[in-house]
Amino acid sequence: MKRIDREQSYTFSKFFELKIEPKDLAQYFGYSFVRKKLVLPPYEEDLDQVKQLKERIEEILPHASLSSEAARRELLISPLMLDLVHYTKAEILIEYAIKVSEQLQGSLDYFLERSNSMLVIEAKKEDLDYGMTQLIAELIALEQWQEAKDQ
Repeated sequence: MKRIDREQSYTFSKFFELKIEPKDLAQYFGYSFVRKKLVLPPYEEDLDQVKQLKERIEEILPHASLSSEAARRELLISPLMLDLVHYTKAEILIEYAIKVSEQLQGSLDYFLERSNSMLVIEAKKEDLDYGMTQLIAELIALEQWQEAKDQ
C-alpha cells in the first residue's frame, strides 16, 4: 500500500490521485471492503420519467463529448439525479463540502439525504477502481460526520 502520511492533509480526490487500492484505504481507516453483488428492492411506484430521460440522453449523446468529468456529470449524471429526486423526494446537495478531519475532507459531487438514508454519487472518468477508493473515503467521512451529528 502506498503510504499515507498521518501529518499530511488529504482531500477525497487526493486519495483517487494516489492510486491506493480501495481495500487498503478502508483498512487504513479501520473499515473493511468487500466486493459483492448488491441486490436492491424494486421501486414500487410508477417510473413516469424514465422514458423521457432515456430519450433526452440518447438525443444529445451524438452531439456531446464526454471526455471530462464535468461533461459526464452535467450531461449524464445530473439529469438522472434530478429524476431520482423526483421519485424519492430526497434533498439533493451538489458539490457538498464536508470536513471530518485533515485526512477526511472534500466535496461530494452529489449527496442525497432523506430521513434515515443517504446516497453519495461520485462522477468519475474510466478508472472505477480508484474512483471506488475516493468513494470509500467519502463514505467513511459521512459515517463519522453522521455519528458526530447524532451525539
